[in-house]
Amino acid sequence: MDDIEIDEVATPALDDPVLIEGLPGVGHVGKLAAEHLLEEFDGELVRRVYATEFPPQVNVDDEGVAELTCAEFHAVETDGSDLLVLTGDHQAASNDGHYQLTDAFLDVAEEFGAKRAFALGGVPTGELVEEYTVLGAVSDGALIEELEAADVEFRPDEPAGGIVGVSGLVLGLGGRRGFEAACLMGETSGYLVDPKSARAVLESLETLLDFDVDYATLEDRAEEMEEVIGKIREMQEGPSAADDELRYIG
Repeated sequence: MDDIEIDEVATPALDDPVLIEGLPGVGHVGKLAAEHLLEEFDGELVRRVYATEFPPQVNVDDEGVAELTCAEFHAVETDGSDLLVLTGDHQAASNDGHYQLTDAFLDVAEEFGAKRAFALGGVPTGELVEEYTVLGAVSDGALIEELEAADVEFRPDEPAGGIVGVSGLVLGLGGRRGFEAACLMGETSGYLVDPKSARAVLESLETLLDFDVDYATLEDRAEEMEEVIGKIREMQEGPSAADDELRYIG
C-alpha cells in the first residue's frame, strides 16, 4: 500500500463543519471527548485513513473480523454546529509521519469545507486534579477572547514544552493553511484515563459551538475511575507515601 491511503466511505453535505481532532494522548482526554461526541450524536463514518506510520496490526471485532488499524472521520450533526470528528487508536510513529498525516487530515477537512478546527487533549499536572481547568492555545491571537468567554484559560509558558503530535500540528499547519485553529487541553494527572477532564473540555466546546450533549456515560466512567483514585489517595496518605504527589503507578 501507499504510505497514506484514504477510503471514501460517505460524503454527506455538511454546513460549514468544524474539524474536531481527538486522537490518543495524555489521559486519553481528547480521544474520550471525541468518542463521546460520536456516541451521543450518532456520527456517520465518512473516511478511513490508513498509514504505514501506524503500528503493523489489525483490530478484531466481536465476530472475529479483522480491520487494518486506521484513523477515522465521522460527520456529526448537532443542534448547533456540524462537526467533522477525527479519532483513532494511534498517532504516527515518527516526526515526518506526524507532518504527513496531519497534512492528509487537513486535506480531508478542507474537502468537506471546514475552516475552523479544535484539537482536544490533556495537559499533565503530575498530581491528582480536584478542579478541572481547560487551557488553551490558538493559531491566531484574535481567537483568545472567544475562548476565554468559554472558560478556557491562557497561561504564560503553558503547556511547558509546547504541544506535540497531531494536536500541535493542527494549530501549526492548520494556521498556515488559513484555518482558525485552537487546542483545548484539560488538566489531568497524566497517569490515568480521565473522563472528568474530557467532560471539562467538552463543556468549553459546547459553549464555543453552541450545542448540548448529555454526559451520563462519561459520568459512569468517571465513577469507575474515582474508585481507582480513592485507592491511590490511600496509598499517598499511608505511611509509605513520601509526599502528597503521585509519583508512579505500576
